[in-house]
Amino acid sequence: MRVLVTGGAGFIGSHYVRQALSGAYPALADAEVVVFDKLTYAGNRANLDPVADSARLRFVEGDICDAELVRTTMAGVDLVVHFAAESHVDRSILGAADFVLTNVLGTQVLLQAAVDAGVGRFVHVSTDEVYGSIDEGSWTEDHILEPNSPYSASKASSDLLARSFHRTHGLHVSITRCSNNYGPYQFPEKVIPLFTTNLLDGKQIPLYGDGLNVRDWLHVDDHCHGIQLVADGGRPGEIYNIGGGTELNNRELTDLLLKATGTDESFVRPVEDRKAHDRRYSVDITKISTELGYRPRVSFEDGLAGTIDWYRDNRSWWEPLKQRAALPGN
Repeated sequence: MRVLVTGGAGFIGSHYVRQALSGAYPALADAEVVVFDKLTYAGNRANLDPVADSARLRFVEGDICDAELVRTTMAGVDLVVHFAAESHVDRSILGAADFVLTNVLGTQVLLQAAVDAGVGRFVHVSTDEVYGSIDEGSWTEDHILEPNSPYSASKASSDLLARSFHRTHGLHVSITRCSNNYGPYQFPEKVIPLFTTNLLDGKQIPLYGDGLNVRDWLHVDDHCHGIQLVADGGRPGEIYNIGGGTELNNRELTDLLLKATGTDESFVRPVEDRKAHDRRYSVDITKISTELGYRPRVSFEDGLAGTIDWYRDNRSWWEPLKQRAALPGN
């Protein structure tokens, strides 16, 4: 069996690859894993160091918009797990072109190549942000799409393309929509690694607006476990929400990080709120739980503590990234 993992050197993709090559997913026990990654600022070969010596790993550096390279790489592939995406909302507000190019055109290139190569299964990894914002309750998979940022709009567009390739070409595509991920190896532009690394360095952390925006937190290991359940048994043309079951507003999350790092309120720097900042996300995971037996396995308390410990112990990984990227708080 051959598995193509796009964006496999990024945060979530590399976790999936490490798990796949370490025996966590029985269906992939003997599979060849082909990582396809452009190695943009958020892609890092070092994320694959723990499995770099595996005879089952092959790495292809390339852009998913490169139709010829995608075509040749797709040959002989049985399963595609498509993580590759531009994913930072703030960057999409500053400039949307790269998000449309990678997330929409790149996904179309992959889908067409998968059809042409006769790929058996394709899992398209998306986000709960395509639903917009919800004041109360939780989104089910049939909720209308109301994206509010260029990033989420580009992901919603890619979801529709994925669905269309199932309906038009019969490609076995399943779509997953996750809540906010956290865990080791997350690029330090996202809130948990940014705040954690700033606090470890004795620097202030930028808190948007009133800090009351609510997110559901999902450990990357639970997310990847859910994706593999969909890869193993998800129905073609179907969408599956994957959530972590821990809703916190940003103020509550900040307080937990301050306490864990031994810092106080003086390290919090209020900043102007993000444009069109979604107030609350919440996904209903009944479908994936009922059909595929998914449930979150990592408690937020344990997951957050382990994540903070990882950043504390792995300065050599994140310090160069922050220096190059000129992230907030630097």
